[in-house]
Amino acid sequence: MGDRDYGHDSEVLRHLAEDVKAARAMGIELCIVIGGGNIVRGSTLAAAGVERTSADYMGMLGTVINALAIQSVIEKTGTHTRVMSAIPMSAVCEPYIRRRALRHLEKGRVVIFAAGTGNPFFTTDTAAALRAAEMNCDALFKGTQVDGVYSSDPMRDPRAVRYDRLTYLDVLSKDLRVMDASAIALARESRIPIIVFSVREPGNFPRVLRGRAPHTVIEEAEA
Repeated sequence: MGDRDYGHDSEVLRHLAEDVKAARAMGIELCIVIGGGNIVRGSTLAAAGVERTSADYMGMLGTVINALAIQSVIEKTGTHTRVMSAIPMSAVCEPYIRRRALRHLEKGRVVIFAAGTGNPFFTTDTAAALRAAEMNCDALFKGTQVDGVYSSDPMRDPRAVRYDRLTYLDVLSKDLRVMDASAIALARESRIPIIVFSVREPGNFPRVLRGRAPHTVIEEAEA
C-alpha cells in the first residue's frame, strides 16, 4: 500500500513487478508469498471482537486480492505467472498443488502463493517458510520496510544497530521478531537461509540478489 492507509499504490505494484522481472532475467526461479495486511489483518479483527477463526479466514481472502493485483501488474511486464491459493476458489485462481507448482516453475513461470497455509492461527511468515520448504527453495527473502534486522525498531530508536548476519537461535533468543517463531523454526529445520531486505526502494531486490545492497542473512551457525 506504499504510504497509503489502505489498499494498493500503483507505483509500488509497478516497481515490485519490475523487480520480479529483473530477478527472472537473472535466471532465478521465483515464488512469491503475499500477505493481506493492506486490506485486512486477522489479528486486528480478532482484537475488535470478530471470532478468531473467521478473522483469520478474512485475512487469507485479502491475500488472494493482493495476489491477483500483483499478478496482473507482473504479467504486463511480459513475465508469466500463476496464482495458487491454499483455499480453493477455481473461478479466480488455481488450487495449491505442490507438484503442479513445481511444474509451473520448470516452465519459467513465477508462482504466487495466496491464502497463507489455508489454516487459521498461522501467519504469512509461516506460510512463506512452509512453501519455501515444499518448493525446495535455496533461500527465503523477506521484503520489509527496513534494510535488514535491527537490534530495535530503527523507526523509533536512532541507536538501533543493523545486523549483517544472525543465526536462527539469535533471532529467537534476542526476541527480534522479524518473523514469528514457527517460521524461524521451520526454516531452521529445512536449512533454508532467510535474507531480510528493504522492499520499498525500486530495484533493491535484484541488487540484494547480486549482493550489492544492505540486507541481513539468518542461517545456521557455522560448525
